[in-house]
Amino acid sequence: MLDGVLFSATEKTRTRTNRPQADTLLISITGIHGNFYSNPFYYNIGDTLNAAGIDFLYAQTNDAFGTIRTTDVHTGEEVLIGSWNERFAYTDEDIDAYLTYAEQAGYKRIILGGHSLGANKVIYYLSRHHDPRVAKFLLLSPANLDYMTASVTEREREMIRLWYEQGHGGQILPFPLMGWVQCTVATAYDWVHSGLLNNVHTAHDGDFSQVAQITHTGALLIGTYDNFTDGDPVGFLTNINSHFPAPEKNRLLFIERTGHTYQQKQQELAEKISALLQDESF
Repeated sequence: MLDGVLFSATEKTRTRTNRPQADTLLISITGIHGNFYSNPFYYNIGDTLNAAGIDFLYAQTNDAFGTIRTTDVHTGEEVLIGSWNERFAYTDEDIDAYLTYAEQAGYKRIILGGHSLGANKVIYYLSRHHDPRVAKFLLLSPANLDYMTASVTEREREMIRLWYEQGHGGQILPFPLMGWVQCTVATAYDWVHSGLLNNVHTAHDGDFSQVAQITHTGALLIGTYDNFTDGDPVGFLTNINSHFPAPEKNRLLFIERTGHTYQQKQQELAEKISALLQDESF
């Protein structure tokens, strides 16, 4: 069960069939700890899009918090999920669930977005599923996993690999991954060994095989002070785009003088996204 939040432009004026009055829905897949507390820009996006007659779905996934109490829909039992036990392979079913919700709700135009690790999840999903339900993608500050995991020592990496291969994936890692993520061995393995979401890089010869498989077009956005980019956010985003099959069909957007979570520029971010989605040529 995924606990997303719908910002509806017409919540009080729905039709008798419960179909949305808004034609367009932007879904934004969250990154690690990408909740409203740490990423308040989601409120700006939702409210600003609603003012333009566009719905917005804050698409919380398993790692939006360190731990989340939820219900196992098969057993009815309460379970704990979160960044401590997420598996990156869950990406497909998480995103499909949100798209299925949007399709069944009757939206005519669905934009699939994601912030930080959520953007990497969108890349992973679209590289594997050329989903006709998705009109465009919107990648906000994709996560450079090479940079994020650089503090994990070779000894720690080897320990994670060995414990995972020995069948201890469900055990809690005895040290915080990257110095701040308390997680299982299996989750740590996904971060440093699986490569499933390690799909964007600063190096021109990095592994962009997932990006190269995407047939959708859309937009990529980043803050010019984003510190997960080896000091060159503009070059980072440009490099990612150059590996799409049709880079000339995508748009690159930049928010000046702000970082990975758009501090002090939340409303500017929201207005730029609103203008993009209202542009008939997008």
